[in-house]
Amino acid sequence: MAGDDVDERDLVALVVARVGSVEETGDVWQRYRLRDVAGASVVAVTAFLVELQASGRSAATQRSYAMDLLRWFRFLWAVEVSWGRATRVEARDFCRWLTLCDKPAPGGRVASAAVGAGGVRNPVTGKPTLARTYAPATRAHCETVVRGFYTFHQEAGSGPMVNPFPLVAQRREGRAYAHHNPMEPWRQERSGRYRPRLVARVPRCIPDERFNQLFAELGSHRDRALVSLWVSTGARAAELLGARCGDIDAGQQLVTVVRKGSRAVQQLPASPDAFVWVRLYQCTLDASTPVGRDDPLWWTLRRPLRPLTYPAARAMFTRANQALSANWSLHDLRHTAAYRMARDPQLPLSDVQWVLGHAHLSTTQLYLTPIPSEVIAGVLAHHRRVPNSPPSSPAHDCGVAGEYRAESLDTLFGRRSS
Repeated sequence: MAGDDVDERDLVALVVARVGSVEETGDVWQRYRLRDVAGASVVAVTAFLVELQASGRSAATQRSYAMDLLRWFRFLWAVEVSWGRATRVEARDFCRWLTLCDKPAPGGRVASAAVGAGGVRNPVTGKPTLARTYAPATRAHCETVVRGFYTFHQEAGSGPMVNPFPLVAQRREGRAYAHHNPMEPWRQERSGRYRPRLVARVPRCIPDERFNQLFAELGSHRDRALVSLWVSTGARAAELLGARCGDIDAGQQLVTVVRKGSRAVQQLPASPDAFVWVRLYQCTLDASTPVGRDDPLWWTLRRPLRPLTYPAARAMFTRANQALSANWSLHDLRHTAAYRMARDPQLPLSDVQWVLGHAHLSTTQLYLTPIPSEVIAGVLAHHRRVPNSPPSSPAHDCGVAGEYRAESLDTLFGRRSS
């Protein structure tokens, strides 16, 4: 009741220990496993991950879902509540904790003081810096995953009868979508009650001048080949890193990738310079490097020889960013390629949609948004072109004959008529 005294959980003093883990099993039937404090596998999460695999979710998606569930289970272990007895109170406090707590840094450390409260713009890129707390997109994804986890067990009869993460109740009664405008796209009416509001972000590209400076900081032909392919094909970072030696067709200027969502095999055109860098990179490989058609295309530069992974590629790009005091990401290379293609008047937007692999043309239309730096430069140039004209006198601004009556001006300014 509204007037009753409710014992509030002290989230300020709550310590959520970094216990448990998500480990890769190496088994194709069960890619990842969530282990509890004692090191035992959490059966409920294993069943959920198996369901995801049966639904066609990729291994990367299974790992992402497992990491979100690990945050939830760590919170439950800290408040000493089992997952099957969690209520809306635990769900509410968990979402509050995600909003206000400091996220842990890699290696078990707390986020450093250099990471601010978020919103501070990088002077080079204009992108906001990382915040000490979890980003709204991370919290929204975590809420969706945990709610889906309980929905699965609710349908299977192995979990609580009421989902602790409720949906937003319908505020209006009557026919569904009664006031929907048929000219506007359909939007999901109901979402999680504790799901944060997300701000629509406009994709950012790297200006040509800054891209040239960034490209000059790359330290090897392999890195130059990767960046050249990313910025000319618009492929996602993981898609290109999964390419094999047989996926490169320099004669046709094509590279074959496996799409992230649909898992479709697609050939993407790339610039001629990109294949020159690929060939220079291949010439640096020694005789012990496997170069068969089914062997990985990208390898580490240090021994022992291993296929290049996404964290290693991101670290390479971060080092180049640090030389410019920038904070661009690998995904910004995809945005840059999309902007370059979308702003070409001779390239139809539907072709750009096909290259980027977007399911809807409305997603591709985001890249028609003007670039802020170009808009600012254009407006400043406009002010330089337009001469500064003196303000006009009131006598030129009204009246049938183009002037105010003298007695009206005398009354307005309190002057005595002669």
